[in-house]
Amino acid sequence: MTAPVLPAAATALSEPTSVNLAARVRVAPIRTALTDVPIPTAYVAPGKDAGEPPLLLIPGFDSSLLEFRRLLPLLEHHAWAMDLLGFGFSDRTLIPDLSPGAIKLHLHSFWQQQIQRPVVLVGASMGGAAAIDFALTYPEAVAGLVLIDAAGFAAGPAMGNLMVPPLDSWATAFLRSPRVRRSISRQAYFDKTFVTADAELCAALHLQCPGWKEALIAFTKSGGYNFLTSKISNVACPTLVIWGEQDRILGTKDARRFERAIPGSKLVWIANCGHVPHLEKPQETAAAIREAILPESPPL
Repeated sequence: MTAPVLPAAATALSEPTSVNLAARVRVAPIRTALTDVPIPTAYVAPGKDAGEPPLLLIPGFDSSLLEFRRLLPLLEHHAWAMDLLGFGFSDRTLIPDLSPGAIKLHLHSFWQQQIQRPVVLVGASMGGAAAIDFALTYPEAVAGLVLIDAAGFAAGPAMGNLMVPPLDSWATAFLRSPRVRRSISRQAYFDKTFVTADAELCAALHLQCPGWKEALIAFTKSGGYNFLTSKISNVACPTLVIWGEQDRILGTKDARRFERAIPGSKLVWIANCGHVPHLEKPQETAAAIREAILPESPPL
């Protein structure tokens, strides 16, 4: 049975990993300095008390925590997942400011109120940029980073110049199109058979939440994480970079750039894999995380 935080269309989810994760999504009222009222925030907590160190999984741009449906069960007892401010199933309607600064403050408030221990942040795509930004500001809260085909060096969303009326409505309508989203999904995977009806539903469920269009416009107009490039070399925590060898969204050059820029970082390539190793090769991705971050965990 799906959690009430998800749109009614979630009842059509069909793959076991999707159904199981959807049933675990909950909402926490997170108090922040951004507003006088708590912000309803979608998250998934570990099945039991999280081991050490706990992991916190952060999804990418215009996505939701459902993108971790295949990875999170392989990291059980260690992994949390959450939707960033303005994304996924977290509330979009209370905060007009959806800049990286607001996202970071909200993420820190979630960490303070729900976890309260140093975490390993696992960021996918734009979630990787958000994780880096958080680690640079709140190093005491971060035990390590896992960057999965992460943004940070790459420029922000290409729609930025379109986010003025009436082009902003046109741009978001374009991105809402099932045909466009299917094309993006096919580009994200090396193995196109992963683009199933269930996968398409997971990727689109959050579009039905109030304020999707307005939040996407507000974040894109903020410039996103374009400011990070010169700061990445300041990351001081242990860092694992995981990258699909056939990434057609960001390419592969940035994988080596992260490895060179972050002192002591380790790069793991995932073969026959596109932009989403956590979806396309979850076993290999989990194994890399376990070896680097959770060395005492039992083998998969």
